Amino acid sequence: MQIYFAAPLFSEAELLYNEHVVEKIRQSFPNIDVFLPQEQADINDKQSYADSKMIAQLDTDALLDSNMLVAVLDGLSIDPGVASEIGIAYQAGIPIIGLYTDSRQQGATNQQKLDALQELAESQFSYINLYTVGLIKLNGTVVDSINQLIENIETYQK
Repeated sequence: MQIYFAAPLFSEAELLYNEHVVEKIRQSFPNIDVFLPQEQADINDKQSYADSKMIAQLDTDALLDSNMLVAVLDGLSIDPGVASEIGIAYQAGIPIIGLYTDSRQQGATNQQKLDALQELAESQFSYINLYTVGLIKLNGTVVDSINQLIENIETYQK
């Protein structure tokens, strides 16, 4: 089995987070290959050069060769590259697990937070693009922790 790990990879924090999550997957499932784009020096060494066609071809081929997509959804909005990879996986029928750990989604039963929704610009909750999330849910699920991610990968192993 191969998992394609889609995530932003442009800051040190993003790179370290991706490494952390992928290491947890690799430790939990030694028999699964994880394709992590940031490990592909040919196209993702930012000191080097790769044009848009090279990046699109390598990543798309790797995604289409995978049995599952894990997509990190955190950030101000879903990373545009990750959103594109979600669309490709959906169209190809590849199962998708979205990892959405934004803490602002907590407190959905807190009445004060719910009341604040009636006041302009006072939402206490995070925003996530519903079209992109819909593609994930039509062919997979969204989880809110690395532990839930590992549990859900396990269900696809069976």
